[in-house]
Amino acid sequence: MIADLRCLTAPDLLNCVTKMAISKDLLEILVCPLCKAPVELIENENGLKCVQCKRVYPIRDDIPVMLIDEARIEE
Repeated sequence: MIADLRCLTAPDLLNCVTKMAISKDLLEILVCPLCKAPVELIENENGLKCVQCKRVYPIRDDIPVMLIDEARIEE
């Protein structure tokens, strides 16, 4: 995914690229495929966690894998 062009300074470049892996627009429309509740990016940014059923869907190669069978349940 292409990083935001406002992040062109060298110190901010790495931070910008890693934080832009999943766009804010995509996060706003994604929901849990099981219970249809919103999902949130987890702290280490390698998964999306459902706010209702607590399933965590992995992110692989900057692509959310929104398959119920691929999710793990966290508290």
